Amino acid sequence: MTADHLIGIEKFEAHLWKMADGLRANSNLASNEYFLPILGLIFLRHATSRFREAQAAIEADKKAGKMPHRPLLPADFQRRRALMLPEAAHFDALLRMRKDGSLGAAITAAMEAVEEAFPPLAGQLPKDYERFEDDVLEGMLRLFDKEGLRDASGDVFGRIYEYFLAEFSKQGAHDGGEFFTPPSIVQTIVNVIEPDHGIVFDPACGSGGMFVQTSHFIEHEGLDTMKRVTFYGHEKNETTAKLAQINLAVHGLQGTIRAGNDAITYYKDAHELAGKCDFVMANPPFNVDEVDADKVKSDKRLPFGLPGVNKAMRVSNANYLWLSYFYAYLNENGRAGVVMSSQASSAGRDEALVRRKMVETGAVDAMIDIRSNFFYTRTVPCQLWFFDRAKERDPARRDHVLMLDARNIFRKVSRSVCDFSPEQQKNIAAIVWLYRGRTDQFLALVGSWLAEAVRLGDAAGPTLDGFEEALGKLVDLLTPFATADRTPDPLAGPWDELTSAQAVLAADIEAFGAEAARQTKQWRKAGRDNAGLHAARAALHPLADRCRNLTMQIDLTAKLAGRVVDIGVKDLAARDSDLWVSADIGRARKALDEARAEAVEALRETRYFVRQADWLQDHFPDAVLRDVDGLVKLVDRATIASHDYSLTPGRYVGVAPEERDEEFDFDEVLRAIHIDLNDLNDEAAELAARIARNFKELRA
Repeated sequence: MTADHLIGIEKFEAHLWKMADGLRANSNLASNEYFLPILGLIFLRHATSRFREAQAAIEADKKAGKMPHRPLLPADFQRRRALMLPEAAHFDALLRMRKDGSLGAAITAAMEAVEEAFPPLAGQLPKDYERFEDDVLEGMLRLFDKEGLRDASGDVFGRIYEYFLAEFSKQGAHDGGEFFTPPSIVQTIVNVIEPDHGIVFDPACGSGGMFVQTSHFIEHEGLDTMKRVTFYGHEKNETTAKLAQINLAVHGLQGTIRAGNDAITYYKDAHELAGKCDFVMANPPFNVDEVDADKVKSDKRLPFGLPGVNKAMRVSNANYLWLSYFYAYLNENGRAGVVMSSQASSAGRDEALVRRKMVETGAVDAMIDIRSNFFYTRTVPCQLWFFDRAKERDPARRDHVLMLDARNIFRKVSRSVCDFSPEQQKNIAAIVWLYRGRTDQFLALVGSWLAEAVRLGDAAGPTLDGFEEALGKLVDLLTPFATADRTPDPLAGPWDELTSAQAVLAADIEAFGAEAARQTKQWRKAGRDNAGLHAARAALHPLADRCRNLTMQIDLTAKLAGRVVDIGVKDLAARDSDLWVSADIGRARKALDEARAEAVEALRETRYFVRQADWLQDHFPDAVLRDVDGLVKLVDRATIASHDYSLTPGRYVGVAPEERDEEFDFDEVLRAIHIDLNDLNDEAAELAARIARNFKELRA
């Protein structure tokens, strides 16, 4: 999912909250209750989209002779990670219904039909839509038919659920300390532990995002998720557990999820999975201090003993209970990836003793530092802990821990939220591949970045031509007015600058096309070993430089064209002239702005993928793991012991050297400023609307 798409999802969420406010005004539901009916409709929207996609894939397989012509079965859709939706549950069928007061009943019937067709969802879907008026339901259906949600992928439910929790917290309506794991962190965990077989367990599963990302990982390897893994989950909150079941179902997945007090992981191994799990992934609640020490002190899932206990006989902090449980759930070859409070890695006293025992097993595999603002409703930084039980028996690995400080790796999604881009996720995984000696996988990733840069450079031609054409149309429309005789002529200088820039731009675009074509030919001949990729990357730097320079030239030319228009309108009363066709010029200027945005993005992407390859090969030039200041260090146990068994990566990796000015990423900085400005504008508009409502209420 691109950053721009994430911004689109955020705008959708804001609209969604406004719709939720409408629900509150038209129902007797409390604010922490009405989001489930909304999520039910989002489920139908997403399930319908996946059904159509799977249906198209099935038809393609039939035409290609890969599948016999026979009546379709639910398994045909589940293999393609979709539900075989009953006709009554198709989102577009509900949209087409006559609004005669029966829409609520029809939606309820749709939910019942889905539950009947897919037994794991029995009793999970909301079925109380008849309490809403048709116009409210129709408004929601139309909102959820937007392209952004229609095409959404990944843990959509988790994101929207988290958004609602944030809004509830602002109102004081929900403050249970719950927050789901951002998809980029989930994907990073999945990339490191590689859960592709056996039992996958999440003892704090929330909306089920860990399971969804695991499925994506397995399918990327060309395998069938449900034939490879079995999902188990715990979730304290009953409503959230329903959400997890819905999330699994919409992706054509199944899992066993226990909910409610019987599934509280501190006191009960509800699935009896101790010592049986191939993979454990979790984001447990941080810093809980209410666990009864007497009830857990003899738990077989605490092989390292209890951490600190306070005077009230409560475990002072449950972080190390969770960590001990995760270790204990693993079988002898199991791996775990856990999101944990940053405080845990250097906690003292009894917690330090537990941590020491963990390190001495040899199972602590890697630690990754994550900066603040990754979570949707919390600003706290965190760390990712990774266990690998097979490492305990590997003399070459058992006495070392990979320390990775990723706090300087992020992209800005909004003014208050950061994440890892898909490329950053893979680059982090590539460091782990080198740690595990998988050089070929590292080189393949470098090659994929270079191949994408070459492809995008070659594909940028039509987009650049489109900008040149749009510029030409605007210039042609402006020429009669701009070249008319007038004394003095305030347009003379700006017009000369524009036409000169236009000529330079045409030459630069032609040169860029020639360079892109040359790089395409060279890439086909380039070696795919480390030396060959270094050479190919160096050869691509001139193309990347052209991207940067051409971007500046495009921006300059567009600004010059806009300046000519503004001078004509503001200083020369151009709209009163027969030589000025306002409507055509207005449309041409808008078309030029759109073409500029497309051209700049095409150039940015080309340069971006060269920089991804630069990042990997500059940090690891020999395609082997090495210590990199401020990023990564392989630390031995003696060094960890000398630091009181602290597992905080920042203690070991040092400080990154200051980047040289020419490496400064102006594109990313400008993009971040643009995001901040948009967010501030949205907040200003919301504040103005709120003030207006307050005044209206005061006057009423």
